[in-house]
Amino acid sequence: MASCAALSSSLVEYFEGEDFYRCGYCKNETGSRSNGMWAHSMTVQDYQDLIDRGWRRSGRYVYKPVMNQTCCPQYTIRCRALQFQPSKSHKKVLKKMLKFLAKGEISKGSCEDEPMEPSMEDAVAGDMALINRLDLQCDLKNLGDNLKESLEREVKKKGKSTKKEESKEFIQSQDRNEELGSGEPSHAVEVHAVPKPGKGADLSKPPCRKAKEIRKERKRLKLMQQSPAGGPEGFQAPREPKTKPNQPKSLEELIFESLPEDSSHKLEVRLVPVSFEDPEFKSSLSQSFSLYVKYQMAIHQDPPEECGKTEFTGFLCTSPLEPENPPNGPDCGYGSFHQQYWLDGKIIAVGVIDILPSCVSSVYLYYDPDYSFLSLGVYSALREIAFTRQLHEKASQLSYYYMGFYIHSCPKMKYKGHYRPSDLLCPETYVWVPIEQCLPCLENSKYCRFNQDPEAADEGRSRDPDRLQVLYKKAILPYGVFKQQQREPGEEAAVLQYASLVGQACSERMLLFRT
Repeated sequence: MASCAALSSSLVEYFEGEDFYRCGYCKNETGSRSNGMWAHSMTVQDYQDLIDRGWRRSGRYVYKPVMNQTCCPQYTIRCRALQFQPSKSHKKVLKKMLKFLAKGEISKGSCEDEPMEPSMEDAVAGDMALINRLDLQCDLKNLGDNLKESLEREVKKKGKSTKKEESKEFIQSQDRNEELGSGEPSHAVEVHAVPKPGKGADLSKPPCRKAKEIRKERKRLKLMQQSPAGGPEGFQAPREPKTKPNQPKSLEELIFESLPEDSSHKLEVRLVPVSFEDPEFKSSLSQSFSLYVKYQMAIHQDPPEECGKTEFTGFLCTSPLEPENPPNGPDCGYGSFHQQYWLDGKIIAVGVIDILPSCVSSVYLYYDPDYSFLSLGVYSALREIAFTRQLHEKASQLSYYYMGFYIHSCPKMKYKGHYRPSDLLCPETYVWVPIEQCLPCLENSKYCRFNQDPEAADEGRSRDPDRLQVLYKKAILPYGVFKQQQREPGEEAAVLQYASLVGQACSERMLLFRT
């Protein structure tokens, strides 16, 4: 292994054609299948290229689902962090956290469990439909006989006109009468409208009007006053608003909103490199492990024997990624990290992430179940998106947030599609496709090729397997030379499969260990 470190290269062992095994999503005992390799070491660029071909790591084990055979196809998903805008539910989570930190007041209940409020468009449309219907009924009940008969004649004449439209026409005619002063009404009907109950009974005064109509008239008068000299009468000059009073707050403004000095709680997020040589990582390891056990047993119902220190360190505290600190990279460098969420001096959540040349890749999150009411899964994802944007300021190529796998057939995993804009990776051509274009296909079939160009192919595929690098008996050989010496049955098929899955670039850079 010392020689591998000196080479500063990725060193992997490939495991071909694994058998089917139990699916962790649909619980099918023999439904899941993937190919995998053990990474003794790996550069951040090699891993970036691998996840852009559908691979993902768990500790040092790097695996790729066999998409057209597995029961629950797992599509790599990324969020375009620079264009991300938090949704209404995301904002509710952030506001809930701020309220908890400031006042310590909150009702226990996950934000995702709360009923979603209707959109502004739906609410307005529903209200207006109700108002129009109630106003029309009130008008028909209180209007004089002449107006009632006139409206009925108009309805019969137009046939398909709706009552709502007739009511609007009547209101518009009243507006035009008021604007014209003593002029003729647009409809040849001369009536005096009886005021609605509760709105005054003095017939000498003009009828009450809706606030909406009054605001419209004020706006018209204001625009007429602002019309340029010499313009036509009533000309409405288009004007650009100087400011945007309803400009939504950015993600950073929502997260880092200032808190009062006497806040009830203090939250601190610390970035700690995954390294047993790092003093901060070592000093917090015991508390972090206890939190992991508590989370696994409460949330995933894992028995205690499956939550041991060995499982914890192998899964979340060991990484094949070699730390790198290039001059044009982020200040923290590239590699694997724990983002620790400290509340009042204790860890309540840990987000395991990889910082790579083009992205922040989320590996895992575990948290204290006692704080589930804070929706820490959503909150940490939003913090990681904001962190990605922060890193982008120093490393311009780093602009994506990878959320692991999107599994459309698993309801619990579809939430990842709510972080927009986002893309899914085509499992055949390895190009990114906006999720909106993918969802209709996934409704019809679990496995889909997202690239709609039938002529498109995998541009990064292995074109010359003989250039693949092999580490054999402490010597680095091109596969073209190695295969002349090796006569193991099935050896060539396994190497060619590996080359096709990792692509030409990685096959030439990474060392494939063969015994």
